[in-house]
Amino acid sequence: MAVPNMVFSDVESFLDSHPELFEDYLNRKGNYGMVEKWLKNHQASKSPATAPPAEPREEKTTNAHKDSWASKCDGLQRRASQRELRKTFARSKAINVNRTYDEHVNSRAQEPLTSMRRRALLRKASSLPPTTAHILSALLESRVNIPQYPSTAVDFKYYLKEHNEREFFLELVKDISNDLDITSLSYKILVFVCIMVDADRCSLFVVEGTGNKKTLVSKFFDVHAGTTVLPSMNSDEVQVPWGKGIIGYVAEHGETVNIPDAYQDRRFSDEIDKLTGYKTKSLLCMPIRNSDGEIIGVAQAINKNSSGDLFTEDDEKVLQMYLPFCGIAISNAQLFAASRKEYDRSRALLEVVNDLFEEQTDLEKIVRKIMHRAQTLLKCERCSVQLLEDIESPVVKFTKSFELLSPKCSADTENSFKDSMEKSSYSDWLINNSIAELVASTGLPVNISDAYQDPRFDAEADQFSDFHIRSVLCVPIWNSNHQIIGVAQVLNRLDGKPFDDADQRLFEAFVIFCGLGINNTIMYDQVKKSWAKQSVALDVLSYHATCSKTEVDKFKAANIPLVYELGIDKLSFDDFSLDVDAMITAALRMFMELGMVQKFKIDYEILCRWLLTVRKNYRMVLYHNWRHAFNVCQCMFAMLTTAGFQETLTDVEILALIVGCVCHDLDHRGTNNAFQAKTGSALALLYGTSATLEHHHFNHAVMILQSEVP
Repeated sequence: MAVPNMVFSDVESFLDSHPELFEDYLNRKGNYGMVEKWLKNHQASKSPATAPPAEPREEKTTNAHKDSWASKCDGLQRRASQRELRKTFARSKAINVNRTYDEHVNSRAQEPLTSMRRRALLRKASSLPPTTAHILSALLESRVNIPQYPSTAVDFKYYLKEHNEREFFLELVKDISNDLDITSLSYKILVFVCIMVDADRCSLFVVEGTGNKKTLVSKFFDVHAGTTVLPSMNSDEVQVPWGKGIIGYVAEHGETVNIPDAYQDRRFSDEIDKLTGYKTKSLLCMPIRNSDGEIIGVAQAINKNSSGDLFTEDDEKVLQMYLPFCGIAISNAQLFAASRKEYDRSRALLEVVNDLFEEQTDLEKIVRKIMHRAQTLLKCERCSVQLLEDIESPVVKFTKSFELLSPKCSADTENSFKDSMEKSSYSDWLINNSIAELVASTGLPVNISDAYQDPRFDAEADQFSDFHIRSVLCVPIWNSNHQIIGVAQVLNRLDGKPFDDADQRLFEAFVIFCGLGINNTIMYDQVKKSWAKQSVALDVLSYHATCSKTEVDKFKAANIPLVYELGIDKLSFDDFSLDVDAMITAALRMFMELGMVQKFKIDYEILCRWLLTVRKNYRMVLYHNWRHAFNVCQCMFAMLTTAGFQETLTDVEILALIVGCVCHDLDHRGTNNAFQAKTGSALALLYGTSATLEHHHFNHAVMILQSEVP
């Protein structure tokens, strides 16, 4: 019946308000071509390396088959010239890592270069010679590529199924036998199973894990035979626990399951139906075994399109013939993937060695490189390295701890690298310190798949931190003498899975090289400090000399004025009233007046020699000289005698105050701590950049006090 004044916008509006009518019409009137066009228009990206090509390859069939195929599929072209162009383009992409110019670019190019291309060529031409890291990366680049073979079109397979079952079966076997990429192989198997049993949807689950950690994982779920566009690689995996549902049951028991109504079977779990929104009716599920008879996967066909919507015994027999070949192909693809993974890990370890040899002078830099590599290898959210204070001590105490957050967990990568010596800014390290201490004390790695289920983990404290821990892998760091110098720890794989045995083996191998690198850096730092200490000692010895016996005898025989004669008990005392020798006699009077000589039985000659030696060890600088030291000592003496501090303080405390005032600026260089740090002086290398001169004054005073009497 015709509808007057009906326009397309009215029809579109009607279908928008009645989507169920549009779906019903598409199911009844739609065809493969429409579905393919829709998928191609809505697909975000298509991988040319893994998507099954639509063109058929050269077939050795009979002339009758060729003529029939040509009459039915005359629109399919072989496009050999296009493949040749792609090969030529691929060959032209070969790059010489040491070449700094593009020899194929000249001024006679027919098409002008874009500005982006010009900038790229300019950077390449003006770049510095390649670094060792770039050269190593180029030398280690794998030359082994996964072979790619074109696959015939789906329509051609349907044709072979109808006219020549033998050729059809051989075609399916050949298509999967040459594919070593587990992703595209899984997709091909699904499409072929759909064609063989005439199923509406098919799924393939591959076994991952070992022992009691086995799971069934499917990256491609509910694939339709008419789809020639490979599903997106970024879609989430569908995981089924071992032994759960019909798929888990088949994997666990190795039995074929053929169910006419899935919802009537108690083993069926409708969780996946709820997840995908697809209604499962009839179901055929069969295990896939490798050459050793071990179950490595499960193939599932859903909803038969014909034969009363039920899968028949013939369907079971066909799959039983085909799935052994699938098992062989999957095993080969898994072996290739495992070898490629081992190659990548070996390459990563060689790059780690290169990093460690490049940097052996700065501990923070080398630890930063180690943690960056650890995150790259294990793809974790957080990595930390903790170093022991004393490797010989049985008490585990960490002196330094470094942490690095993954860029996906921290917007500021630089600030995510922290030194946990500032404990207030590193609460997470304190929370999880018990696991690190356990590894450092026992020397055994700890791999926790579920932190909250492990009694060694403080789950209650973790709830108060901003970072919540799921899985932990902690291993000891050894030096060349097989001594533990620290621990390395990674937390939470980015994919949400726990760290497996392969991760642990890789991390332990990785930490062996890291231990050597850290140990070399620590040894280098010790050598630097020893050199700095020697330099300072030589400088001190070259400048200072002990006082002569004549000077000692002079002051030993001298008459020491009384306190009131010197006026040293007054806070208004003027030190410029005394010369350098008079300051020595005044200092002797202070010791006698406070009773230090009698109470501590100090030899008077040794006291004279000590004061003269201290005076010699003050340099002739403008302020921090011997007069300044005497001035401070006199001020302390005045406070002790006039303010009544003698009754409050003990004799040892009074002696310490007087000796400290006399020695507090020994060997002062006339510069401050900031100057020592910025110039990188020997003092800064020896004592660090915090209170550099104060450490030096103290050590110099101890050296004089411990020097033996000649």
